[in-house]
Amino acid sequence: MDTMAMMKTMSTSEMPVAMDAELMQDTMMAMNAASMAATMCSVSDMQMGADMATCAAMCSNTAMMADTGMRMMMRPMGMDVDSMRAMLTACVAMGTACAAECRSHADMDESCRYCAMACDEMVAKCEAMMASMTA
Repeated sequence: MDTMAMMKTMSTSEMPVAMDAELMQDTMMAMNAASMAATMCSVSDMQMGADMATCAAMCSNTAMMADTGMRMMMRPMGMDVDSMRAMLTACVAMGTACAAECRSHADMDESCRYCAMACDEMVAKCEAMMASMTA
């Protein structure tokens, strides 16, 4: 199923949490981009050696968190406002920490620079999503 068809299906479904379909799509795309960038950064970090172990672990955790958040948004009938806020809050915390870690050595590795930018975008979209949610 392509993204547009998925979003049309989701926007016509009744959801227990009032969420803007377009903002939800933007948030999921930002989560997906952060997951991919963090995964690539983690692999690059591991190749650079033990000095980058913290960054590699942070990126791996961010990738998993972003992927889980995105998958949770894809199942809107199984969520409530409290659980969705908790997931988005966790994505913001992890994305903020990962962006800061990657930014600290973005001059060493281009994948760190891309990861920091993708995490910043995910954080912004998650914060916008939380601000727009109503029960």
